[in-house]
Amino acid sequence: KQLLRLIGNLTLIEQTVGRLKPLVPGNNILVITNQDYVAPMKALLSDLPAENIIGEPVGRDTAPCVALAAGLVRAKAASPDAAMLLLPADHVIRNTDAMLQALADCSDMARRTGNIVTIGVNPSYASTGYGYIHCGEEVSGNDLTTRFFRSKGFREKPGAEVAEKFFKEKSYRWNSGMFIWTVEAIMQALRSCVPDLAVMADKFEQASRDGNIEAILQQEYSQCDRVSIDYAVMEKIDNVLVAECTFDWDDVGSWTALRNQIRPGANNNVVRGLFEGIDVQNCIVVGDSQHLITAIDVDNLIIVHTEDATLVCNAKSAQRVKELVHLIGDKPELDKFL
Repeated sequence: KQLLRLIGNLTLIEQTVGRLKPLVPGNNILVITNQDYVAPMKALLSDLPAENIIGEPVGRDTAPCVALAAGLVRAKAASPDAAMLLLPADHVIRNTDAMLQALADCSDMARRTGNIVTIGVNPSYASTGYGYIHCGEEVSGNDLTTRFFRSKGFREKPGAEVAEKFFKEKSYRWNSGMFIWTVEAIMQALRSCVPDLAVMADKFEQASRDGNIEAILQQEYSQCDRVSIDYAVMEKIDNVLVAECTFDWDDVGSWTALRNQIRPGANNNVVRGLFEGIDVQNCIVVGDSQHLITAIDVDNLIIVHTEDATLVCNAKSAQRVKELVHLIGDKPELDKFL
């Protein structure tokens, strides 16, 4: 998905890196991806140092990825107080200036307090597709532009009834998946919550200094459990601050989110690429200019075709794509498709 031109003329990864450029020098931007995507990303992001684009040999969710990144940043950083920003590559953000101001304020707050900071998005509806963060009292004595609140805990993606409750209470924010911390703060959290990943981060730091990161990646990653940073760390610590999101934000984590960004055409179909259909309505179709997708007499489907994979899904089940990814990840012969 990061390599697709879903919104505009640039891929999602190009947009993500481009938004950061005014705040973070290119030498300090690290891209962690699947090893099969390293070559195309190096071609797209040729202004970044080639060694800053690192490929995971297998997918292990976000916690091992954070450990890898923390080790690499520790090797590069001049101080343990260096701020580290963790940003997914499937977000759509148009108000870049407001985003950069928020990230700068979050970095400042993380360094001042030693807390882990996340950005919470004000819900616009009772979504069952996002995790939530319960916000407590506002941090006093804050001289920054961004408002900060103390976290009262993370909540998994809720059912419809609970999502409606969260939405009405006004003290819950969508979990954006954007985290800001100092290198030392995240290392302390890893040591406390997932010691094995802290040890792995130390190995990655040394490997980066020694110039043999590829060998250590192959050795360490296959032994990792598949676990998210939310579950491994964020749900278990209490030194978390929530920054108020002051910029527009949308997550293309689900294919149905494209409806927020692309104006539907005939029969309420959202289409990117070549498509022709008969009696097709309420569908999301994503392809390219070289491959024709066709359909007959279908309603409310998601059809996505890329170079090496095709997805056909009932739009009501879009959130289950993550289940499918885990299923594929459990089969070694299919791992190259992740």
